[in-house]
Amino acid sequence: MTVSTVRANGLDISYRTEGDGPPLILLHGATSMGTHDWGAQRPLLREGFRLYMPDARSHHRTVHDVRQGWSRSDLVDDTLAFADALELPSFHLMGLSMGARTALELASRHPQRVLSVVPISGAIEHDPPASVARRRLDPVAITRDEPAWAAELAKRHDTFQGAGAWQRLALAIREDTEGMEAMSPEALRRIRLPVLLVYGDRDPWVPLEQAVRLKRQLPDGRLLVVPDCGHVVVAERPSVLNPAMMLFLRRARSAG
Repeated sequence: MTVSTVRANGLDISYRTEGDGPPLILLHGATSMGTHDWGAQRPLLREGFRLYMPDARSHHRTVHDVRQGWSRSDLVDDTLAFADALELPSFHLMGLSMGARTALELASRHPQRVLSVVPISGAIEHDPPASVARRRLDPVAITRDEPAWAAELAKRHDTFQGAGAWQRLALAIREDTEGMEAMSPEALRRIRLPVLLVYGDRDPWVPLEQAVRLKRQLPDGRLLVVPDCGHVVVAERPSVLNPAMMLFLRRARSAG
């Protein structure tokens, strides 16, 4: 695996690459990093795709002070600029949670650039993500109740972003989530490309009825509901996710 940096949208975006084949950009979840979320999928994916795993702004090695502003809209612009800087005219997209919303937004705004999308546990409505984020992304509560996670976040982010960066990042993501608007039916109908939606049936961020409603608004959407599973499907039930994911991507690659 190669670690590199590219200048895009005013950032020095850190990313990792591995594998051979058509480009597949993997977008991680909130407070995570480029490679962390995809450990159970990468060995399969890199056999058929060239994987690009960027760190989102203010995450890990992609330095950005959230006090200068932070929003999910910026993440969409960052991802497109990242692909432009690497001269990727078209690509497959896969995202987890925050990365899933970014992938859907990018596919809606620039469908001519995206070959297929696999959004996993992506929220497109305001509630319940706003209320869940209010509880889960409280730095004081994390430090008090989950010290191991707090230490992991400090090591992951503060090492590169500066002392206290993970607390500021959590608050910025929480604030953005609380103000997040739902994707409109018009925006979703613009995604005229193959989409595999993936949700756990016990995901507190996205109730199943929202997942079904999303699928019905996509012109070429499919929905995989993973049983006995929460939000982080990639780690909780890879035995269910991975075969469906690979079948979808192989078909999308052949069609492209």
